[in-house]
Amino acid sequence: MTMYKRKDHGEISVVHLSTILCVTLLFLVPVTNATWWLLGMPSTYHSTLELKPTTYKNYCKKLHYLVEKQQELCGLNYNILMTVGRGAKMGIEECQFQFRMSRWNCSTFNNTPTVFGGVLNVKSREKAYVYAISAAGVAYSITRACSKGELSECGCDQKIRSRDTKGQWEWGGCSEDVRFGSKFSKDFVDSGEDRNTPEGLMNLHNNRAGRKALKRNKERLCKCHGVSGSCSMRVCWMYLKPFRSVGQWLTKRFDGATRVRAVQRRKKLRLRPLGKNIKRPGKKDLVYLDESPDYCNRNKTLGVFGTAGRLCNHTSYGMDGCRLLCCGRGYQTALRRVEEKCNCKFKWCCKVVCEQCSYVREEHHCN
Repeated sequence: MTMYKRKDHGEISVVHLSTILCVTLLFLVPVTNATWWLLGMPSTYHSTLELKPTTYKNYCKKLHYLVEKQQELCGLNYNILMTVGRGAKMGIEECQFQFRMSRWNCSTFNNTPTVFGGVLNVKSREKAYVYAISAAGVAYSITRACSKGELSECGCDQKIRSRDTKGQWEWGGCSEDVRFGSKFSKDFVDSGEDRNTPEGLMNLHNNRAGRKALKRNKERLCKCHGVSGSCSMRVCWMYLKPFRSVGQWLTKRFDGATRVRAVQRRKKLRLRPLGKNIKRPGKKDLVYLDESPDYCNRNKTLGVFGTAGRLCNHTSYGMDGCRLLCCGRGYQTALRRVEEKCNCKFKWCCKVVCEQCSYVREEHHCN
């Protein structure tokens, strides 16, 4: 069991009116409908940036969309809520980037406590991706905050220095502690799930897959030392790749996600492939219980906007192409005059001077 130590602060601060208003609204959110993803939404995230050492403990206790374990972790350090919020924000933004040209584009809503609307009521592969990228976002954000010294509960990964390098380099610098970030993400994100239900098992599996993606997206960085750049000694450390790499990794798992069903085995509920001849998914794979809903047409109940009016690529045969994105309804072509900066040149010293160019762009929109 991981123990987190807390350092208390005793400074007095003033809370801005905007923070008070935002907090008041969030306190009114029902527990049953809201989720911790709210921490990644703009209004909530910006309010966490204004927290002070004397206000964060009470703030955490009153966030009713967090379960008890999440409130407890939130109260350890006034930087934790901001760091988790940053991770939630990273997950949401990466999801929207990866699916920006798909029928489902990971839409979020500012006027609902569920953040993603009703679409996650369906236990689909889209829900699987949201859970995985969100868990990865929290793990990534916590890991990076540890290496930057923003959290007193953690730091650099010291255990990695015991690994044998066979004399090829020496461990040094600050290796990012992915183990701590993943463990914290597990404690925080998984705490609201019930492993005795099919949906809970599905969510826990996908949360773990998201955290596993971090371990697959580390790289070793090295710096040479020696006289006149001779590189007689190399000092290396482990560093997380940009979060975009994690998003791309999970998108590949999204395409190959396995549909599963819940079965009782030795008095425990387990997930097994729906088809008999389908390989059992691994810990890094995404799983889902239900087929995806129709994203072609507008559905207010699920919060699906449909693809009418969406910009498409008429030369592409992929999901961003007009044939697939427009769901066979066809598309319209329009010409739009655009003005952009062009012919930019660096002028000594020290500014960039650009011309303003005007041209006509051809755009295609789904019917």
